[in-house]
Amino acid sequence: MTEMIVILSTAPDAAKAAEIGTKLLEEKLIACVNIIPEVRSLYFWQGAIHDDREALFVLKTRVDLFEQVRSRLVSLHPYDCPEIVQLSVEAVHEPYLAWLTASVRPKGG
Repeated sequence: MTEMIVILSTAPDAAKAAEIGTKLLEEKLIACVNIIPEVRSLYFWQGAIHDDREALFVLKTRVDLFEQVRSRLVSLHPYDCPEIVQLSVEAVHEPYLAWLTASVRPKGG
């Protein structure tokens, strides 16, 4: 495994996903965000099945920054219970990992 992780989240639309992603980039908590502007989400919430259009966003960062990213996502997110799922990365192209590491906060910073 590498020290890189991927975090999945959804937002009501691509504009909100971009707003959140931009803030996390400015704070150097993530190196990259990919936004898939429309996904169909079916889910169980507050006793009912919902069928909504959302934007999926994929964040890339280091594993040691997960708690900071999670905390900021919760504070920036319009949902009461935002999706915040960390995926471990087994392997990564070394030049990409070097770029990612240089793009986020230094360890301990």
